[in-house]
Amino acid sequence: MTTRQLRDTYLIPDVFVAGEIRLTYTHHDRVVLGGAVPAGADLRLTGYPEIRSESFLEHRELGVVNVGGEGVVTADGVEHTMVTGACLYLGRGVEDVRFRDGAAGAEGAQFYLFSAPAHTTYPTALVSPGEGTVRELGDQLTSNRRTLNQYIHENGIKSCQIVMGVTELHPGSMWNTMPAHTHDRRTECYLYFDVPEDARVVHLMGEREETRHLLVADRQAVISPSWSLHSGVGTAAYSFVWAMAGENQAFDDMDAAPITVLR
Repeated sequence: MTTRQLRDTYLIPDVFVAGEIRLTYTHHDRVVLGGAVPAGADLRLTGYPEIRSESFLEHRELGVVNVGGEGVVTADGVEHTMVTGACLYLGRGVEDVRFRDGAAGAEGAQFYLFSAPAHTTYPTALVSPGEGTVRELGDQLTSNRRTLNQYIHENGIKSCQIVMGVTELHPGSMWNTMPAHTHDRRTECYLYFDVPEDARVVHLMGEREETRHLLVADRQAVISPSWSLHSGVGTAAYSFVWAMAGENQAFDDMDAAPITVLR
């Protein structure tokens, strides 16, 4: 593939559009991902012809992370206030899902959405930043010191398929994971945010013997198929939402690809 073909296939450049819910459907594990930006409006998540259902969550589940200002998600009439960095899980069968901004005059909310098919129903759950499973990983000496917040996972918020959380790089660290890895049993998607305007993340993908890269800007998302390794390095510290769906939910089920074997 050329650079243009790679970007057209795996990069989602316009995740957040003011006043819209914008979604992308991928056949990789039937994941749907996108953004909801109320921008003063009240946005409702509807069914779509591509998923053949009257309501979006008729046969699906949904993870939501707020990467903007305070916002409110209403699920079947129950309001859930989400601060920046909070994560909300909505299970199969929730019919009426709406998004709006929080307090008047505050920064507008930006909700990142990640959905996968679901075979049963798990209860709605909200977790605020720092309340999930927090893991400190990496080392400043190798420029990958980072705080990993696990929210939806096998030992946290229960779901059918989704595994989801937020990683924040410490100042002076640039690598989001090292070594790079694959997990042939799951598709993973990254949403990069808190990337300075004049910075970029070089996202590695492809096979071990033939790697490729994408240059990714703030609030852009990357689809990483199960066969593709994933890792990345930025020109400044940043954060990212990672989300997976597939065969299992074991976070550590991955096959490392040391930098010395990559080509």
